[in-house]
Amino acid sequence: MSAVMPNAIADEAGYRDRKRYAWFLSVFAPVAVIVGPMAHLLGATSQLWFFAPLAFYYLIVPLIDAFLGEDLSNPPESAVPALEADPYYRLINYAVVPFLWFGMLFNCIFLATYELPWYSWLATAVLTGSMLGVGLNLSHELGHKKDWLGRKVGLFNTALGGYGHFSIEHNRGHHRHVATPEDPASSQMGESIYRFMFRELPGAFFRAWDLEAERMQRQGRSIWSLDNEIVQAGLVTLALYGGLIALFGPAMVPVLLLVAFWGAFQLLHRTLRPSA
Repeated sequence: MSAVMPNAIADEAGYRDRKRYAWFLSVFAPVAVIVGPMAHLLGATSQLWFFAPLAFYYLIVPLIDAFLGEDLSNPPESAVPALEADPYYRLINYAVVPFLWFGMLFNCIFLATYELPWYSWLATAVLTGSMLGVGLNLSHELGHKKDWLGRKVGLFNTALGGYGHFSIEHNRGHHRHVATPEDPASSQMGESIYRFMFRELPGAFFRAWDLEAERMQRQGRSIWSLDNEIVQAGLVTLALYGGLIALFGPAMVPVLLLVAFWGAFQLLHRTLRPSA
């Protein structure tokens, strides 16, 4: 048995998001990855600039999080539909995308065209991949939307990291078979994240391809049809990565490989779900 107290009903009716406008600051977070490269271009000689954003995100932010403690201001369930219908929050999701693309492309071009000490190069590549992982997580959220535009923006945003199969496998595969032996995106009991990675990264792609192949077959289309969403995202990745390599040479190859891998690894870490 359960009961709803009158004051709880009043709280739900009067709910107000006190952090409403603070959420917009997240739009500019991807640009933080260019701090080191920009400092270098502006004449700074200290290599510490390349590590400043890493220190902020991996040291300062966790310390702030521990200091502030648990946030107990989550909206009540009755307020969620109104929040989801508010275009302001959707606008924030869309606004992050160009900043994410700019930050990643700027850093990749910088890494492929400037000579750096190996540790500064690695720090910048890892930071760029970490922010790409945040972008893939954004695609994960957009992929859950019911409207065509949200899902399509999410799909093409995954193409930035060469991970266009993710939305398909996650929404039509993982959610159906989560925490079962059929789901490569659920870790096994006692499985390390590294062993999980070697199983999930290729497994998720192959299952997404099978899911799209089945959908194309039901529609009487070729598996290589442009209606195949893996093909759509793959063409964007091919054009983007191929163009970067053509413009900036072979030095771009290790940059893209490391950044794309680290982005996928960050998404893997964030969406890790163990199975019983």
